[in-house]
Amino acid sequence: MAKTKIPFSKGERVILEIVDLNHAGEGVGRFNGFTVFVPWTVPGDRVDAEIISLQKNYARALSRFLINPSPHRLEPPCPEHGLCGGCRLQHIQYSEQLHHKQQLVAGALKRLGGIDVPVQPTIGMTEPWQYRNKGQYPVGEAEGKLKIGFFQQRSHALVDVRRCSIQHPAADRTVAVAREIITELGIPIYNEKKHRGILRHLITRTSFSHGEVLLVLVTNGRALPSGDRLIKQLVEGVKDLVGIVQNMNARRGNVIAGAENLLLWGRDYLVEELGGLTFHISAGSFFQVNPHQAEVLFNLVRDYADLTGGETVLDLYCGSGAISLFLSSKAARVIGLESYAPAVEDAKKNAKLNGITNVEFHAGRAEEVMPALAKQGINGDVVVVDPPRKGCDEKLLDTLAAMQPPRIIYVSCNPATLARDLRYLTRTEPGYYPVIVQPIDLFPQTSHVETVVCLNRKKQ
Repeated sequence: MAKTKIPFSKGERVILEIVDLNHAGEGVGRFNGFTVFVPWTVPGDRVDAEIISLQKNYARALSRFLINPSPHRLEPPCPEHGLCGGCRLQHIQYSEQLHHKQQLVAGALKRLGGIDVPVQPTIGMTEPWQYRNKGQYPVGEAEGKLKIGFFQQRSHALVDVRRCSIQHPAADRTVAVAREIITELGIPIYNEKKHRGILRHLITRTSFSHGEVLLVLVTNGRALPSGDRLIKQLVEGVKDLVGIVQNMNARRGNVIAGAENLLLWGRDYLVEELGGLTFHISAGSFFQVNPHQAEVLFNLVRDYADLTGGETVLDLYCGSGAISLFLSSKAARVIGLESYAPAVEDAKKNAKLNGITNVEFHAGRAEEVMPALAKQGINGDVVVVDPPRKGCDEKLLDTLAAMQPPRIIYVSCNPATLARDLRYLTRTEPGYYPVIVQPIDLFPQTSHVETVVCLNRKKQ
């Protein structure tokens, strides 16, 4: 097949009609058959754009002048929109965001998975703002001044953010107080290039049901100059603060947190309530960042599992046990597997906290523990998988194909790896077929989408 000739050069200005959005939320335009990605644009926009980079099959450009705006374009409420890389869809009507995410999932399944199935309309939020219960804020310095915020898109340039439109308001208040205290005490700020300094990140976790705040200070090693004064002033200044944790990360690079946590004050967990259940969430445990939509997600998983009370359920990548506990009232036995040991301890505590006795949790990689369970004759009537963005390990997919549970509920935060894994599962023998594909908007104003897929085993 002949390659498309690149029709322009770097720095050239072109007129583009934006016809779509890509997986990163960038506008997609085409010029003489050549694809051009333009951030911060909307399908329906007509823009005068400058080409900033060229690849064999696509180019990137920046909109220099908006000739005709799309009817789906909005004025974003955040003053840092277009600079901060966090919320890439704020300038798009929410109904259009939901439609885009539905199409994103459908396109990935068809293009990458070879699966052409109906995808349900995305379940959105009534109020798609201030929904996040976790904030991760890089800390830096510029010209001797403290900066706390988020990175620019496709960059490690730090944008100083004073208010985030998608974070719980308590997170903004906590960071504002911390900013003043860190400046006053002269806490040394980490420099990533030189690998010097102390404070690297602030992490806030907030309970929507109880209003509690847990603050994590990520430091370059164990040292924390003026630590006693810092703790005292944070406790005095942050309303509803229940704990301060120090996370030690002395490694080079941009990985946010290290493996070791040290409780500096208070307690190292939050209390959250969802669906009549109580959860203890520790500093490093995984828990869905949007509690309103998390409850919708958990209820969907329970509905799709269609339990009658006699089943054994395997919950893989179970985190702090939320899905396991939601399913426990309808199952005979639930077994949760999670590689992050502190989350497993949280899950066990959460089961005990709620008086649930038919669940058990094991620490270990699902792809390693599952074969051992299979050898014990534990195959599971329903298997729930909720993997990280990279999707399921191939060894785990092999085990699922060999075990052939009657039903698999796949919860995904990445349409591309979802499509890859479903391609595998639908092509095994006898294999699986998707009964329903349901996107849920856990991350409004961003390009991310959560998807729940119910898969039934084909009849032999």
